[in-house]
Amino acid sequence: MHMPPKNSLNFSYPVERGLQRFRELIIYISEKSKDDPDFGSVKLNKILYFADFIAYERFGVPLTGMVYQKLENGPAPRAFLPVRAELIEEGAIRIESVPAFSFVQLRTIALRKAVTDLFFADEIAVVDEVIADLKGHNATDVSLRSHDLRWKAVQLYDPIPYDFIYLDTNQPTDDDIRRSKELAGEFGWR
Repeated sequence: MHMPPKNSLNFSYPVERGLQRFRELIIYISEKSKDDPDFGSVKLNKILYFADFIAYERFGVPLTGMVYQKLENGPAPRAFLPVRAELIEEGAIRIESVPAFSFVQLRTIALRKAVTDLFFADEIAVVDEVIADLKGHNATDVSLRSHDLRWKAVQLYDPIPYDFIYLDTNQPTDDDIRRSKELAGEFGWR
């Protein structure tokens, strides 16, 4: 497997059969979320994002290696819309418009079983964990949850580096702020 250089940020990651894995994850997540009344495109995008980034953190390799970008409703894979269109054309999924309060939820319906033998059991476990964690949360909640430091660190439509999973998302302590000011004074930072 080709490993990217460690002195640069990874916006995409070479994963063997990454595009095929991405396609199957869309089907798998849709299949597993069929009974979730809050499952729509926003939630699907967030499940893909969290699963890929958590896998990168745990295993050193994401599940798909897709490039994720900052959108207003949170991170989303750049390839999502064209891949979804291909899956619809192939008859693997369909999109159902479901009224949800003042908007229409675009729900992805799996029309076949996902090919899960592309994944190790611990990889599927990550996806299942994310699905379970987000169950019971609507698109707004899931979107807000994804508006973390990684999302805030880039501009709208910019890619989000996988390496940002390692950013500390905790609020700085008083000691952190004090030490930062000391270092700023010592090194002339503004």
